[in-house]
Amino acid sequence: MRNLTRKLGPGLITGAADDDPSGIATYSQAGAQYGFGVLWTMLFTYPLMVGIQLVSARIGYVTGRGLAANMLKVYPRILTYPLVLLLLVANTINISADLAAMADALKLVAGGPRHLYAVAFGMGCLLLQIFIAYERYVRVLKWLTLSLFAYVGTVFASNVHWNTVIVDTLLPNITFHSGYIVLIVGIFGTTISPYLFFWQAGQEVEDKRADEAKSKKNETHAYAIKHLNRIKWDTIIGMGFSNLIAFFIILTTAATLYTHGLHDIQTSAQAAEALRPIAGDFAFLLFAAGIIGTGLLAVPVLAGSAAYAVAELLHKPASLNLKLNAAKDFYAIIAISTLLGVILDFSGVDPIKALLWSAVTNGIVAVPLMAALMHMATKKELMGKFVISRKMKLLGWIATTVMMLSVLILAISIL
Repeated sequence: MRNLTRKLGPGLITGAADDDPSGIATYSQAGAQYGFGVLWTMLFTYPLMVGIQLVSARIGYVTGRGLAANMLKVYPRILTYPLVLLLLVANTINISADLAAMADALKLVAGGPRHLYAVAFGMGCLLLQIFIAYERYVRVLKWLTLSLFAYVGTVFASNVHWNTVIVDTLLPNITFHSGYIVLIVGIFGTTISPYLFFWQAGQEVEDKRADEAKSKKNETHAYAIKHLNRIKWDTIIGMGFSNLIAFFIILTTAATLYTHGLHDIQTSAQAAEALRPIAGDFAFLLFAAGIIGTGLLAVPVLAGSAAYAVAELLHKPASLNLKLNAAKDFYAIIAISTLLGVILDFSGVDPIKALLWSAVTNGIVAVPLMAALMHMATKKELMGKFVISRKMKLLGWIATTVMMLSVLILAISIL
């Protein structure tokens, strides 16, 4: 077991960060509005997530550079800069929404000033990233993934009819009602997000540099194959964990809120509060604790992924392994995105509208970015002997097509 946890890293953390408080809100809305009828999305998106995250991780590891640095080598700046700028904007909005959800959850449990909680959470995440060494920080993030098991607990604290769950998951009643379609698109956008691509690629680069510094040897072909195999299983397990937890969040809200006619859930904190009179204090506390725990995991991932991308565009050192003096620009970007997220929480911006625009921005960024990833992963000049296989290529392009269709549907619904 200990050996397994050592092998799990970027894939597990990336998958867990996907279930951030904003994602919890989306999954809670899905369960509350449509019950078990949306559980099928977790089965559908799983192989697509695995495919595109494997491509991202492979590019980072093989080239030893982050995604933005690789894009600069292949594409003109006029294409790369706008994508990274949109990523930074979307991540900052998402950070704000996550901090607000964490603060609301803690206020529900302990009372007190929510804005103060948002500031404390934001500053805590920022200081951990700046002042804790990378290897120790990764261990912290791994431990935080355990917070997501709170959503497994809420299911077993609720009254679930498993026969109905299995039937509705495998034989869903799919409707073409506009509200249902928009929610499904929102789930796709939540599970397949651009910041996850940049984060996992960046973490694979960090791990590769750390390994090379320890061994002080040039990497052999056999070692590279072994490490790519580790990346594969890390990603398969990490994305599986992500979708399993999302499945349980939908399942909990479907079994409780939906069956009791509580369909109007807008935030993750509202979902936790609504659980209390139905499933009891224990389920409420578990749900609220999960929001805080996954937020502490997701906020650094959101800020870090933006920092990797922007610093690489500026040709500045980008690594959590470096001290503050050696990577001032990198840590400055983490600080700016986190602080802006905190400030947005004070601005009075509607968090629901913020999440909507974050989802739209993520969708706009995701499609060309995914197409670029698939193109780069097949270039021998970039990947050498490690270009992606036909199977991986098929999965990646299916994921790209699904996201493109999702963005088109979302655009039509908004217009």
